[in-house]
Amino acid sequence: MTRRRFFVPLAAAMLAAAMVTAQQSPAGPAFTAAQASAGSQIYGARCASCHQPDLAGSNEAPPLAGVNFLNTWRERPARQLIAYIETSMPPAGARLSADDAVAVAAFIMQSNGLAPSAPAGVTTGVRGGAANLPPGRGLTYPGEVANFTPVTDAMLRNPPAGDWLMIRRNYQAWSHSPLTEIGPANVGRLKLAWVWAMNEGGSSEPTPIVHDGTIYLYNTGNVVQALDGRTGELIWEHSVGPEAIIGQGAMRSMALYEDKLIVATTDARLVALNARTGVKVWDVMVADRQRGFANTSGPIVIKGKVLQGLSGCDRFGPDRCYISAYDAATGRQLWRFHTVAQSGEPGGDTWGSTADTYRKGGEAWITGSYDPDLDLTYWGVAQAKPWVAASRNMKTSDRALYTSTTVALRPDTGALAWYYQHSPGESLDLDEVYERVLVDIGSRKFVFTIGKPGILWKLDRASGEFAAFKETVYHNIFDRIDLESGVPRYRSEIIAAKVGEWVQACPSTEGGHNWHATSYHPGAGLLIIPLAQSCMEISGRAVEFTEGSGGTAGDRRFFEMPGSNGNIGKLAAFDVATMREVWSVEQRSPFLTAALTTGGGLVFAGDLDRFFRAYDVRTGKVLWQSRLGTSVQGFPVSFSAGGKQYIAVTTGLGGGSPRQVPRTIAPDVRHPQTGNALYVFTLE
Repeated sequence: MTRRRFFVPLAAAMLAAAMVTAQQSPAGPAFTAAQASAGSQIYGARCASCHQPDLAGSNEAPPLAGVNFLNTWRERPARQLIAYIETSMPPAGARLSADDAVAVAAFIMQSNGLAPSAPAGVTTGVRGGAANLPPGRGLTYPGEVANFTPVTDAMLRNPPAGDWLMIRRNYQAWSHSPLTEIGPANVGRLKLAWVWAMNEGGSSEPTPIVHDGTIYLYNTGNVVQALDGRTGELIWEHSVGPEAIIGQGAMRSMALYEDKLIVATTDARLVALNARTGVKVWDVMVADRQRGFANTSGPIVIKGKVLQGLSGCDRFGPDRCYISAYDAATGRQLWRFHTVAQSGEPGGDTWGSTADTYRKGGEAWITGSYDPDLDLTYWGVAQAKPWVAASRNMKTSDRALYTSTTVALRPDTGALAWYYQHSPGESLDLDEVYERVLVDIGSRKFVFTIGKPGILWKLDRASGEFAAFKETVYHNIFDRIDLESGVPRYRSEIIAAKVGEWVQACPSTEGGHNWHATSYHPGAGLLIIPLAQSCMEISGRAVEFTEGSGGTAGDRRFFEMPGSNGNIGKLAAFDVATMREVWSVEQRSPFLTAALTTGGGLVFAGDLDRFFRAYDVRTGKVLWQSRLGTSVQGFPVSFSAGGKQYIAVTTGLGGGSPRQVPRTIAPDVRHPQTGNALYVFTLE
């Protein structure tokens, strides 16, 4: 096939253009103090959640000020600036108008030290305004869940068939419902029971949590609601705050324990609400938001301890990422496990000569799983930052523990039992942070995981010993994977890449697999995995090694995956015993939901093109479909209420590479730019 390449410049590229040209012109650009002042307000409302109030950037949103900004884009032409902002920013939701784009550009230039042509005492920076995020409004709709039953440890170990008490439903992360009322013979009669409109803005990717027919739903802007699962009636609503879109604004899950609903907020807090009434019980800080930290997925509760990961660990400085545990009764922190090893610690010699201050990354932004028998909890750890090894003054032979790793921890203490590093010295933003699915095969216990490289890993979950791997999509990043140890080796071009050099890689940062979780169907012995097929070229930027610098520091060009025939989306089933692919479905539109399997022999999944479909779990045959209001995104669940089985799924907008890459290489797949909602289906 003919390979089509699409260049995706980031916002910093265009914003720097005007900055650089201004420095080349003695008079500087023509912008006014009024424009810069207006741009400050627009930036705070529309841009700061991703690029940060101080323009320092975070994750895929690059810095818009400082040495790194200028070093990379010094020669870019200024004329590209306004057009790019107007047509491309923000990446989700309504675009900025032409006037607003001009104002934001003026503000960015002023923040980088350029004077307006008509000074009027305008202050630079946005720390004062955008950093003061609007607080939550508390209980905004009081009510009470009738006949609430406390959630016990025994229920978490063996959830009631009609409940969905945590992300992916059970400790083993199966994303599977044992309910059997809906099956291949009658799924064609599935009809919409009700729909609930959700908050707009940000990235909406939630898991509806369900107990005794009550749905607990997380909206963007940190608003939590309790709904009647049969009718969609609102029971109570609590704005835990801040009511703002921080970063991408996503929060993927919550957790129930005893009489509490445990909520992680996007500004790196944990909040316990009374699950009956929505009244706040306790509120604690996981990490300091002012230092860039955030949450994107919620907790898991193990034996009265609330375990929570952390995001936003890419800035140089003394802080580092960790997984931590809290007392469910009080919120008191009990332990931390740091995911980046420092000097003098086990694994501390795997970062080359890099000083501790500059060892970054290692986010645990996807909720872990748990084996009650082994009493081990399994978490994925994201890649080192900056993305490209050369940008962090390291080699790919510097393993950078515990990034791109599965870690098995003791939940009582946070002690490390074992680890397995999937991509030592990761250098392409192809992290391995995603779900860890626990499956017993005969007498042996395994943990399965798959990350952005699209390689399905099978490990012994008692020891961490490598067992097998399976390539699920085309890849060219490794030239070999050792069959005995599972240790991969990058191609020579990736190993040798220097700052500013473009390197081709398949898959792209969209990931062969991303946060859209795998489902395990125990009856069929199959893992059902949402996959994606795209490629890229990536180039690392020069980075200043000073406190507050860092970031992801990479640029990318995306193109279609060879052999995919333009099909970005792939849903595939793999036998857990043999690792053999049993069936697959490929389509132009990418899948944007987790897979949900049921005891009735079905798989449910949704996509960018608004389709929500049911497939036969053993063959992949489409048995039912419905087209919803906008792109189908989130974690579908199944539950029972009033003796009936329901299927629930959210439509959602926003997100990182899983949205940005298809928008670039498949602009023909269109959907409305509003429509965050919860759809609930049942048999007519």
